[in-house]
Amino acid sequence: MTDTTSTAHTTDSPAVSATSRRPRTWIAGTVLTVLIAAFLVVDVLGKLFQPDSVVEGTAKLGFTADQATVMGIVLALCTIVWLIPRTAVLGAVGITAYLGGAVTANWNDDAPLVSTTLFAVYLGVLLWVAMFLRRPALLSVFGLRSDR
Repeated sequence: MTDTTSTAHTTDSPAVSATSRRPRTWIAGTVLTVLIAAFLVVDVLGKLFQPDSVVEGTAKLGFTADQATVMGIVLALCTIVWLIPRTAVLGAVGITAYLGGAVTANWNDDAPLVSTTLFAVYLGVLLWVAMFLRRPALLSVFGLRSDR
């Protein structure tokens, strides 16, 4: 006797699999976020553990080792706040402010414009691109897209 009432399938229907997957923009934003976070963590660790190269670089910019430690703590806090989804925007604003300080410090040191001084601008733009890719609704908050 055959049971025709059982219709169990091992594959998901297209409607179920489409809703369970993340959009490609979210995945791209998450990949960018991981890469930027890795860079920021390396920066934090350098400022906190202060290898010779970091001490020399910050001294060249006019900062003491104690000031570098404070910068490392501030950047660590901003990065942690940025990585928490509920507070990501606040963290992004804090990191953007931190990067603005980096631009100013390099500008005052007469560092090369495109490769060094503007690097913080490039990083900040990528940070916000990652935010917009992960949370497209932010575009309308910033007036870059209307939800009509």
